[in-house]
Amino acid sequence: MGMTGTILTGTVLFENAGIMTLIWLGLVILFIVLEIISLGLTSIWFAVGALASGIIAMLGGPIALQIIVFLVVSVVLLACTRGIARRHLDNRIERTNAEGLIGRTSIVMETIDNAASTGKIKIGDVEWTARAVNEAQVIPKDTKIIIREIHGVKCMVEPVSVQV
Repeated sequence: MGMTGTILTGTVLFENAGIMTLIWLGLVILFIVLEIISLGLTSIWFAVGALASGIIAMLGGPIALQIIVFLVVSVVLLACTRGIARRHLDNRIERTNAEGLIGRTSIVMETIDNAASTGKIKIGDVEWTARAVNEAQVIPKDTKIIIREIHGVKCMVEPVSVQV
Protein backbone atom coordinates (compact mmCIF):
# COMPACT_ATOMS: atom_id res chain seq x y z
CA MET A 1 0.00 0.00 0.00
CA GLY A 2 2.87 2.37 0.78
CA MET A 3 4.30 1.67 -2.66
CA THR A 4 0.93 2.31 -4.35
CA GLY A 5 0.51 5.60 -2.48
CA THR A 6 3.96 6.72 -3.61
CA ILE A 7 3.28 5.73 -7.21
CA LEU A 8 -0.12 7.49 -7.20
CA THR A 9 1.34 10.60 -5.59
CA GLY A 10 4.19 10.63 -8.13
CA THR A 11 1.72 10.17 -11.01
CA VAL A 12 -0.57 12.92 -9.72
CA LEU A 13 2.45 15.22 -9.25
CA PHE A 14 3.61 14.43 -12.80
CA GLU A 15 0.13 15.00 -14.24
CA ASN A 16 -0.22 18.33 -12.38
CA ALA A 17 3.25 19.38 -13.55
CA GLY A 18 2.32 18.45 -17.13
CA ILE A 19 -0.97 20.32 -17.01
CA MET A 20 0.60 23.41 -15.47
CA THR A 21 3.44 23.31 -18.00
CA LEU A 22 0.84 23.27 -20.80
CA ILE A 23 -1.11 26.12 -19.18
CA TRP A 24 2.05 28.26 -18.91
CA LEU A 25 3.01 27.37 -22.50
CA GLY A 26 -0.48 28.42 -23.61
CA LEU A 27 -0.03 31.72 -21.77
CA VAL A 28 3.36 32.25 -23.43
CA ILE A 29 1.73 31.80 -26.83
CA LEU A 30 -1.22 34.04 -25.88
CA PHE A 31 1.06 36.85 -24.67
CA ILE A 32 3.24 36.61 -27.80
CA VAL A 33 0.16 36.76 -30.05
CA LEU A 34 -1.12 39.79 -28.11
CA GLU A 35 2.29 41.45 -28.52
CA ILE A 36 2.30 40.81 -32.26
CA ILE A 37 -1.21 42.22 -32.60
CA SER A 38 -0.60 45.33 -30.49
CA LEU A 39 3.04 46.10 -31.35
CA GLY A 40 2.96 48.33 -28.29
CA LEU A 41 5.33 46.52 -25.95
CA THR A 42 2.42 45.58 -23.74
CA SER A 43 2.72 41.87 -23.10
CA ILE A 44 6.17 40.58 -24.02
CA TRP A 45 7.30 40.74 -20.39
CA PHE A 46 4.39 38.55 -19.34
CA ALA A 47 5.37 36.00 -22.01
CA VAL A 48 8.84 35.75 -20.47
CA GLY A 49 7.32 35.47 -16.98
CA ALA A 50 5.03 32.69 -18.18
CA LEU A 51 7.99 30.91 -19.79
CA ALA A 52 9.94 31.05 -16.50
CA SER A 53 6.90 29.70 -14.64
CA GLY A 54 6.52 26.95 -17.22
CA ILE A 55 10.07 25.84 -16.53
CA ILE A 56 9.33 25.81 -12.79
CA ALA A 57 6.19 23.74 -13.52
CA MET A 58 8.17 21.32 -15.68
CA LEU A 59 10.60 20.80 -12.81
CA GLY A 60 7.67 20.03 -10.49
CA GLY A 61 7.61 23.29 -8.54
CA PRO A 62 4.46 24.08 -6.58
CA ILE A 63 1.77 26.28 -8.16
CA ALA A 64 2.33 29.05 -5.59
CA LEU A 65 6.02 29.23 -6.61
CA GLN A 66 5.03 29.28 -10.29
CA ILE A 67 2.70 32.23 -9.72
CA ILE A 68 5.31 34.11 -7.67
CA VAL A 69 7.96 33.52 -10.37
CA PHE A 70 5.52 34.71 -13.05
CA LEU A 71 4.73 37.93 -11.15
CA VAL A 72 8.31 38.69 -10.11
CA VAL A 73 9.88 38.04 -13.53
CA SER A 74 7.14 39.98 -15.36
CA VAL A 75 7.24 43.00 -13.06
CA VAL A 76 11.05 43.15 -12.90
CA LEU A 77 11.36 42.95 -16.69
CA LEU A 78 8.61 45.52 -17.14
CA ALA A 79 10.19 47.94 -14.67
CA CYS A 80 13.73 47.55 -15.99
CA THR A 81 13.21 47.53 -19.74
CA ARG A 82 9.97 49.21 -20.79
CA GLY A 83 11.33 52.78 -20.82
CA ILE A 84 14.49 51.78 -22.67
CA ALA A 85 12.57 49.70 -25.20
CA ARG A 86 10.02 52.49 -25.80
CA ARG A 87 12.76 55.05 -26.50
CA HIS A 88 14.48 52.78 -29.01
CA LEU A 89 11.35 51.53 -30.73
CA ASP A 90 9.26 54.71 -30.75
CA ASN A 91 9.71 55.95 -34.31
CA ARG A 92 6.70 58.26 -34.46
CA ILE A 93 8.89 61.26 -33.59
CA GLU A 94 11.59 61.87 -36.13
CA ARG A 95 14.39 63.57 -34.30
CA THR A 96 16.51 66.12 -36.12
CA ASN A 97 19.17 68.59 -35.15
CA ALA A 98 16.81 71.45 -36.10
CA GLU A 99 15.58 71.66 -32.50
CA GLY A 100 19.07 72.94 -31.66
CA LEU A 101 18.42 76.06 -33.76
CA ILE A 102 15.66 77.35 -31.49
CA GLY A 103 16.97 80.31 -29.52
CA ARG A 104 19.86 81.01 -31.88
CA THR A 105 20.27 84.37 -33.54
CA SER A 106 20.98 85.22 -37.16
CA ILE A 107 20.78 88.06 -39.66
CA VAL A 108 18.01 88.39 -42.25
CA MET A 109 19.41 87.83 -45.77
CA GLU A 110 16.12 88.49 -47.60
CA THR A 111 13.29 90.63 -46.20
CA ILE A 112 10.82 88.47 -44.29
CA ASP A 113 7.25 89.15 -45.39
CA ASN A 114 4.74 86.40 -44.66
CA ALA A 115 2.12 87.91 -47.00
CA ALA A 116 4.57 87.83 -49.92
CA SER A 117 6.01 84.44 -48.85
CA THR A 118 9.55 85.82 -48.79
CA GLY A 119 12.32 85.65 -46.27
CA LYS A 120 15.66 83.94 -45.78
CA ILE A 121 18.19 83.71 -43.00
CA LYS A 122 21.57 82.01 -42.91
CA ILE A 123 22.76 79.83 -40.08
CA GLY A 124 26.33 78.70 -40.54
CA ASP A 125 26.58 77.75 -44.20
CA VAL A 126 22.90 76.84 -44.56
CA GLU A 127 20.15 79.12 -45.86
CA TRP A 128 16.76 78.69 -44.24
CA THR A 129 13.36 79.93 -45.32
CA ALA A 130 12.14 82.27 -42.60
CA ARG A 131 8.74 83.58 -41.60
CA ALA A 132 7.82 86.10 -38.92
CA VAL A 133 6.15 84.80 -35.77
CA ASN A 134 3.86 87.85 -35.97
CA GLU A 135 2.00 87.32 -39.27
CA ALA A 136 1.61 91.06 -39.95
CA GLN A 137 5.24 91.95 -39.24
CA VAL A 138 7.73 92.61 -42.05
CA ILE A 139 11.35 92.15 -40.98
CA PRO A 140 13.85 94.03 -43.20
CA LYS A 141 17.10 92.64 -44.58
CA ASP A 142 20.12 92.84 -42.19
CA THR A 143 17.89 92.78 -39.07
CA LYS A 144 19.16 90.60 -36.24
CA ILE A 145 16.54 87.93 -35.42
CA ILE A 146 16.05 85.09 -32.96
CA ILE A 147 14.63 81.72 -33.98
CA ARG A 148 11.54 80.87 -31.92
CA GLU A 149 10.21 77.72 -33.65
CA ILE A 150 10.90 75.35 -36.52
CA HIS A 151 7.99 74.30 -38.77
CA GLY A 152 9.23 71.78 -41.30
CA VAL A 153 11.93 73.64 -43.23
CA LYS A 154 10.88 77.10 -42.08
CA CYS A 155 12.29 79.05 -39.18
CA MET A 156 9.74 81.12 -37.31
CA VAL A 157 11.61 84.24 -36.21
CA GLU A 158 11.23 87.65 -34.62
CA PRO A 159 13.57 90.59 -34.26
CA VAL A 160 15.94 90.33 -31.31
CA SER A 161 14.50 93.52 -29.80
CA VAL A 162 11.19 91.63 -29.28
CA GLN A 163 12.35 89.34 -26.46
CA VAL A 164 9.78 87.12 -24.77
